Parts: sequence; C-alpha cells; structure tokens
Amino acid sequence: MHPVIAKAPNGRPHPGFADSYAVTAEFYDVLQADRDEARVHHLYGRQVARARVGVLDIGAGTGRVTLMSLARSRVDVHAVEPARAMRTSLMTRLAALPARQRERVTVHSHALDEAPLSAVADVAVCHNTVACLPPAAREVLWPAIGKALVPGGSLFLQMPPALVPVRDVLRLLPEKRVGEHVYGGRLTMSAAGNRIRTRADYWVRGAQGVLREHTETFWMWPASRARIIDDLARHAFAPLPGQHDPGVLAVTLQPDR
Repeated sequence: MHPVIAKAPNGRPHPGFADSYAVTAEFYDVLQADRDEARVHHLYGRQVARARVGVLDIGAGTGRVTLMSLARSRVDVHAVEPARAMRTSLMTRLAALPARQRERVTVHSHALDEAPLSAVADVAVCHNTVACLPPAAREVLWPAIGKALVPGGSLFLQMPPALVPVRDVLRLLPEKRVGEHVYGGRLTMSAAGNRIRTRADYWVRGAQGVLREHTETFWMWPASRARIIDDLARHAFAPLPGQHDPGVLAVTLQPDR
C-alpha cells in the first residue's frame, strides 16, 4: 500500500470540489513532489516516450506526469485537473516552460467526462487518482477515458489500495527547509467502514517553534485488481501483457470495440 495524497477525482465532482486541496496544494510540492517525480518517470516514462498521437494526464495535480510527458514525448499533452488549488500550481509551473513546450499542453479545468476530448491520445496515465473515486464515479471515468483514447491506445493506472487497513497506517513526510522555515507533515490512514480515511497534518516551524498547523482529510475507496480489470473490461479495455509492476494496471482499448 502506498499512502500518498490522492489527487482530484475525475468522475463527476461533488459540489465544492473546485475548492478542494486548498491546504494540501501549499505543501504537496515541498514535501512529496521529488519522490513522486522519480516515481512517475519510473512507472510511465518509457510508455509516454512511445506516444505518437497524444498523452492524457488524468488528475494532473501539480503536474508531475504532465511535465514528464512534455519532456519524454513530442506529442500534445492534455492535463485534466478540476481542483482549482492544484491547477493553480500546475499553471504556474507550465508558465515557466519554454514556449515550444508550453504550446503542446492544454489544461482542462473540468472532470474528464465533461471535457470535450475525443480520440486525442494513444497513451493515458491515471496516477494517484482512482483511489479517491467512489465506485459510481469510476463507472463515469472509464467510458470517458475510452472516448479520449484512440482505438488500440493504452491506459496506465495506479491501483487503489486493495483493502481497508486493519490498523492505522502512519507515514511521516521528510521535513524540508525553505529559507528560515521548516515544512513537515504526516499522513494517517484508517478504516472507516468500506472507505479509508486519510488525514493529512502539516506544520511550519521557525526558530521559535511551530508557526502554523493545518489539517485536511481525504477519502479513498479500496478495490482489488480483479475488480478494476472486470470494470474496465465492460468498457472494452483488456490487460496488456508484459506489465509486472503490482502497483500499476496497464490496459489497452480494443480496436474492435
């Protein structure tokens, strides 16, 4: 199980979702982005480099998959991120890119099923996103991905936790210094019926002690690998052979759907 902050759901968002992650957006890049950047290069870099039509980043967050896709491919990139706080960080990062790279990326501020994307990509990446989608929202997401991909396109999906934890899982985030201040945080995952409650606690310390403390809570819905495969199969996706990372599911959109 990989307890990280889940990014924006890409089924139909609940009311007020655009204002979600207002706390986490300030801390995510400082505390987690370096680790996540290395992870997305390892998990998806080779697949993205083979893209010939376009890359779709589902739940782009602050942009780790998006920037990797711009660097590793020569195709257009579509970044879907409904959460305003995360999207602000993404846009700031894109604004600093050279014009030739920036012109290849389009940021979509709506959920994927509300974005006018049809056959725009042959590679889709859904990183650190599906875990925060309830089952009904996943059923909205799968056909939207199928519409956005060309036949024969591939989807690389980071798996949600398979089960709720039997006891609380605590992860302390390595502290980072920014000037005179030290930023830190911890994530606590606990069972809540059929869901997982993830509480994120953040702090900023100065020479005189703690200056600020913030808390934000996220919900995740477990699903087994077999369940996700079965759900995707109903929307014409089939597993790709030769993919061995247990944390990622690789599927292809069947051409004869």
